[in-house]
Amino acid sequence: MTQFWKPGSEKPRLVDDEEGGILFFSTPTSSSSSSRFGYSSIDKQRQGLPVYKYRNGILYLVENHATTIIVGETGSGKTTQIPQYLNEAGWAEGGRVIACTQPRRLAVQAVASRVAEEMGVKLGEEVGYIIRFEDLTKPGVTKIKFLTDGVLLREMMDDPLLTNYSVIMVDEAHERSLATDILLGLLKKIQRRRPDLRLIISSATIEARTMSSFFDTSGRMHKKAGDEIEPKKEPAILSVEGRGFNVQIHYLEEPASDYLQAAVSTVLLIHDQEPIGDILVFLTGQDDIDSAVQLLTEEAQNLKKNSSGLVVLPLYSGLSRGDQDLIFAPTPRGKRKVIVSTNIAETSLTLEGIVYVVDSGFSKQRFYNPISDIENLVVAPISKASARQRAGRAGRVRSGKCYRLYTEEYFVKEMPAEGIPEMQRSNLVSCVIQLKALGIDNILGFDWPASPPPEAMVRALEVLYSLGILDEDAKLTSPIGFQVAEIPLDPMISKMIMSGSLLGCSEEVITVAAILSVQSIWVAVRGVQKEMDEAKLRFAAAEGDHVTFLNVYKGFLQSGKSSQWCYKNFINYHAMKKVLEIREQLKRIAHRLGIALKSCEGDTQVLRKAVTAGFFANACRLEAFSQAGMYKTIRSSQEVYIHPSSVLFRVNPKWVIFHSIVSTDRQYMRNVIAIDPSWLTEAAPQFYQQQGLNKVAY
Repeated sequence: MTQFWKPGSEKPRLVDDEEGGILFFSTPTSSSSSSRFGYSSIDKQRQGLPVYKYRNGILYLVENHATTIIVGETGSGKTTQIPQYLNEAGWAEGGRVIACTQPRRLAVQAVASRVAEEMGVKLGEEVGYIIRFEDLTKPGVTKIKFLTDGVLLREMMDDPLLTNYSVIMVDEAHERSLATDILLGLLKKIQRRRPDLRLIISSATIEARTMSSFFDTSGRMHKKAGDEIEPKKEPAILSVEGRGFNVQIHYLEEPASDYLQAAVSTVLLIHDQEPIGDILVFLTGQDDIDSAVQLLTEEAQNLKKNSSGLVVLPLYSGLSRGDQDLIFAPTPRGKRKVIVSTNIAETSLTLEGIVYVVDSGFSKQRFYNPISDIENLVVAPISKASARQRAGRAGRVRSGKCYRLYTEEYFVKEMPAEGIPEMQRSNLVSCVIQLKALGIDNILGFDWPASPPPEAMVRALEVLYSLGILDEDAKLTSPIGFQVAEIPLDPMISKMIMSGSLLGCSEEVITVAAILSVQSIWVAVRGVQKEMDEAKLRFAAAEGDHVTFLNVYKGFLQSGKSSQWCYKNFINYHAMKKVLEIREQLKRIAHRLGIALKSCEGDTQVLRKAVTAGFFANACRLEAFSQAGMYKTIRSSQEVYIHPSSVLFRVNPKWVIFHSIVSTDRQYMRNVIAIDPSWLTEAAPQFYQQQGLNKVAY
């Protein structure tokens, strides 16, 4: 049996790095027979991971320091192994729980499955996970819990000091998602009240010194009861080496005009000329990925040569469990797997067998402009840090190659060194309501790892006030504010649900809310636009997309939830199944909040009024003499257009409300509904004033 360092026993050997005080630990590995539970091969794999030789050092640091910062390359094993080391050292005894957070849902599910397999336990028992709308844990049984940063934030609403947890590991902290930054700020506050809580901040590339100084509260030593010294307030930093092979980098000689086509051509070139080995392609989002998968599948069939050797798979957040299993399954003998992914595969997931990486140089990022009050999902260039992460994926199993679809000169001279934290480029409405719900009143004075722009903060407070969620003292209103904070959705959608309850259309509104919570219920297939448009027309409602969604949902139920029906109507079957799950969760939340579920029996006007009550800030008016269907937002006079995927594209009603904006060559409104302008002054009199017929001023 492998020996683990136990708190209180002789400390492991420390080797000082001398470069900025980063510590390396090296402990001789045990030559035990590793036959526990008969999982000898899994034990051997675990012991072969780079993090294994640091195990005793990690446990020693966690015992002696309130915060431990672990910098380790992807593939070092830190995510799957550290929670197990903590469990084996007794940190989950006495009903306590070890938490490990991830920024992405897919990573939570994949890592939890892997750890349960390694421990030889059933997923959902000793090892479990929670993501939004899915809880696979058992209170009193689960010892290691994987969850998204956002879910842990929501848990704080019921248990502000997170008293169930002995150790919280914040993984992939370098991604600097909005939820991660809020979580880090709150965990620092919790530590002051709970000196027994241990934090591990883990990342592939992180400014360890910056994170260390953020969590450093040394300078004041306290004593525990019984004169036992508290853990050191000064964070420890541990650097864990990865397991990387040499990666050759190839650049384009000239910039690519179409990165999607360039990516497909590069994959076919690799398949034709390079030895066997899987390929990982980085693209921007689900639409690009679906297009690339289809093009590659078609090209392979057309070429005939070696076509049977390509297994092309998509990878993005929201993938079904069955599709996830295909990603992680070993590549069939004589085949080559091509995984076409978003930046989720940069660090969050470890994919074995990748030898070649194709890097488009782009990712989809949110950028919020507080002046225009428009949040865009923009295809933007990645940073050098991301480019290095992507290239590193090719050197996991043997020497690999990375094909960058941009020039070397661009990489050296123009590509930014680091990405911008999400906190500094996001709409902060959800962030503010979460902090308010946790009792943090002075939000501008909150200790952030990266300060948000004051303009974005002021705009968020203004929107929440106009929604009736905050009062004049910037405190949550009762009951609306507290109820909205309870619903794990964007506050505008939550307000729409509350208004649906008052207007008597809560059944329909929660269906719409569930559909807005999935990426898209439509399947995009290249080359069959006419058939797709015809299918959409079967459900199209003149009032707009939200009513159309209800028609699709009704049709899906009438078909007996048939996958064949979905296929015939170009509807995403997995997305519709997810909609059913989310709707059930929302029904439970509504019941808990005392919201009676009532149908408006086909009265679409009350449904549209409920949507207006939540999304009045996103109102637009058609420009009087615009030939091209140009709208202007009421709040900031931004030029916007209806997205071609909307049923109102080319219809152009005078007044509309949108759910989100996507930027390509223009600012396009997605999920659009036609409204009457008088509803705006009804929904938000403090926001809009009626100025004569069909005129509303902000």
